[in-house]
Amino acid sequence: MNCFCRLFYIFILTVACMLPANAQETFRVMCYNVENLFDTKHDTLKNDQEFLPGNMRGWNYKRYERKLANISRVVAAVSAWQWFPPAIIGLCEIENRHVLDDLTLFAPLGNFHYKIIHYESPDRRGVDVALLYQENRFRPIDTRPIRVTFPDNPARTTRDILYASGRLENGDTLHLFLTHFPSRLGGETLSEPSRIHAAKIIRHAVDSIQAASSGTGILIMGDFNDYPDNISIRQTLNALPLPETGDTISENVLYNLCFRLHQQGRGSYKHDGEWGMLDQIIVSGSLLRPSAGTRVMPQTLTVFSPEWLLEEDVPTGQRPFRTYIGMTYHGGFSDHLPLFIDLQVSD
Repeated sequence: MNCFCRLFYIFILTVACMLPANAQETFRVMCYNVENLFDTKHDTLKNDQEFLPGNMRGWNYKRYERKLANISRVVAAVSAWQWFPPAIIGLCEIENRHVLDDLTLFAPLGNFHYKIIHYESPDRRGVDVALLYQENRFRPIDTRPIRVTFPDNPARTTRDILYASGRLENGDTLHLFLTHFPSRLGGETLSEPSRIHAAKIIRHAVDSIQAASSGTGILIMGDFNDYPDNISIRQTLNALPLPETGDTISENVLYNLCFRLHQQGRGSYKHDGEWGMLDQIIVSGSLLRPSAGTRVMPQTLTVFSPEWLLEEDVPTGQRPFRTYIGMTYHGGFSDHLPLFIDLQVSD
């Protein structure tokens, strides 16, 4: 990042943090698959060789710094829309705690004072999920990884599901699940049972929370590697489309806020010339009630897509400006676009 850009982003972040407290009545949640945020150090327990200096991808510290700056730019831009930063950010495809420390302490995001929730998962490549949060707006009560194991193949590993519950400024409790479902490697049909299995694990956890405290607020987000109408999401997780205006919202039902965007052909990821909504935000109906102290505002759901996050994709329009195309370094941001949603938090 050049000197001018660095000063500009620091200015945005500093001004945002100086705003009065009444500007924080809106609670923004963001999720972003950042496409292989790896450092340049070898973890002997992980298969991270392709992202070591001198290896096939040509990864090095300069490119790592650029990647951190790019992610910071995205968060700063999302913040600048309403002059406050996301209170919670879910990140997919990060390697370890070290890259999170570099992102939050040394990159321009340092002015936002994010805390980190991260657990090392058993994924063979070392890819994890993590939450960044602002402690004055979300105070964790319980955090833990939920291991995804496969009884028919005990040697197989994948990313954990990250669970966190926390207290908001108005005293309400919010339960969060961040996930990065197993990939479609080998084909959608062959790999689908793995994602159905991961969805069953989240569904079981949601049922347990709701059995203990009916009507509590639940938010599930991340890269599902499936679309809103696939079996894992629509049937197993039982995440429904938002009802039509005037229809009843059931507080213990899960609603997929991305379903209608998917039906419109919009998405966060582009494959073979077609956009797809692999990244999604799902909430319990209790967060959609007009009288709720903590209320999701569905109309604010945004696939963040400024021109600088996109590049030309002939002949099908545009696509995300990604870091790599195949094994060739491209210098962009990610192969996914970020999502964000706003919640209204009131006494």
